[in-house]
Amino acid sequence: MVHFPLHPETPPEGREMAPFYRQRGIDPEAAWARMKKLMDAEGLPYGRRTHSYNSRLAQELGKWAETQPGGDKLHDALYRAYFVDGRNIGDPEVLVDIAASVGLPADEARAAIADRRYSDAVDADWQKSHQYGVTGVPTFVADKYGVVGAQPYEVLEQLVQKAGARRR
Repeated sequence: MVHFPLHPETPPEGREMAPFYRQRGIDPEAAWARMKKLMDAEGLPYGRRTHSYNSRLAQELGKWAETQPGGDKLHDALYRAYFVDGRNIGDPEVLVDIAASVGLPADEARAAIADRRYSDAVDADWQKSHQYGVTGVPTFVADKYGVVGAQPYEVLEQLVQKAGARRR
């Protein structure tokens, strides 16, 4: 997984989404309804968030989790915490709680966050994202080709075929 700085300027306490959307000429209710419909079609849970939170520390914690047995469970737990439960994934204590909820050692998670041990790794990911021209999440890359955003299976299939994968 390569991390991307969608809105790195978001303050630690987060920001209210409705005014942020309106500033960009987006109807917050329509945006939520569109995303909810897409998520429902895929059988994915999706809540009604009121705030956007800075994901930098969550990305660093994710890098740490990748070094831990069972750490792959953290990504789904972060998704649920943010997109379903509307939790502040920029808050270190919230992150420690999420890590512990999937069986990762809370004290080690807290230390990894406090020490900013994985900051350089996330910086490298951000640089790679910039080099790839990533503008949104998710972005899928295969060889030198990519597609941005949630995509139907057929689009992803076309992407890997374009990159040279053979149908089995």
